[in-house]
Amino acid sequence: MKRRKNRREAIIAAVVLGLGLAFSGCAGNAGNTQRSVSAAEQGKTLAGEELPCAERSGTFFDTVIGIRINDERAEELLDGCFGICEDMENVLSAQKEGSELYRLNHRNEQTVEVSEPLAVCIRRGLEFCELSEGAFDITILPVRELWDFETEDHVSAVPEDNMIRQELKRVDYRKVHVENRTVTFDSPDTMIDLGGIAKGYISEQLKSYLREEGCSSAMINLGGNVSSLGTKPGGAPWIVGIQKPFSDRGEILTTVESTDNAVISSGIYERYFRANGKFYHHILDPQTGYPAETDLNQVTIIGEDDAACDALATIGIILGREKTKKLAEKLDAPVKILFTGQNNELEWYPS
Repeated sequence: MKRRKNRREAIIAAVVLGLGLAFSGCAGNAGNTQRSVSAAEQGKTLAGEELPCAERSGTFFDTVIGIRINDERAEELLDGCFGICEDMENVLSAQKEGSELYRLNHRNEQTVEVSEPLAVCIRRGLEFCELSEGAFDITILPVRELWDFETEDHVSAVPEDNMIRQELKRVDYRKVHVENRTVTFDSPDTMIDLGGIAKGYISEQLKSYLREEGCSSAMINLGGNVSSLGTKPGGAPWIVGIQKPFSDRGEILTTVESTDNAVISSGIYERYFRANGKFYHHILDPQTGYPAETDLNQVTIIGEDDAACDALATIGIILGREKTKKLAEKLDAPVKILFTGQNNELEWYPS
């Protein structure tokens, strides 16, 4: 049986129309690649002046990322952005041995002083744990590690029910507390996974850095999490293509405009397998330990708070349409939601 590739394969195929650029969210060759864009591809300012542009891709967070910058110092700014990505991977990755989060999960003490980025990201994650009443839970790592969406032996990839029930006892975000930079755990068995919010947080850091450096036009794709800084040169919005679920990579379902905001999707087609006639996808329900039961193929969130969009996209798959709409109303920053149903029909909220 043909396996679906196991990375977020261009959930948003970041198609920047008019610039001839498509970033992919799937895993690829390791290392960084870079090219300067030709004069024909360079944007023009409102005054008609050509604005130098450069783009670069590389592998971080177990996925390919891509950044395009329109600025006189584009190459220098790309160096800075990729330095931030490397730093953040060494802080926020639960899988990378030696990262700060990995060390926190393998701690000897239950009260630990952590770096500011890790403290902030955990705190933001806990906000959405509480807001969703546990539908989003940053302590789901023990259960997540039971599931293997990469093995060719799909039958063995389904954990035993008793194993899931046992590991679910370790899942409870209420056992994690953050005050300033101090993280306290109520249980030594609690482990944290920030995968549902980290890339949103990182794209916020990248845009903050670029703004501080005077840059006003960039497109960032962190493994399918797309975020724009400003507009394209000349003032036109960026155009982002949303991938059609369960289609060949690159087939576009629809497009959305993006100006200084994030366009982030989660979908059940990102990583999945079938075993014993049943479909298993990678978005787990923290209440059951199994893939969330849903009538949605994909949820796309558009808004100015990248981390919130990242978390809400996952929450949307787990909670479904109506509960997600109600939850969105509680957010400080407004969002638009695009629900993609089982037949790839679209529903916008607000309509």
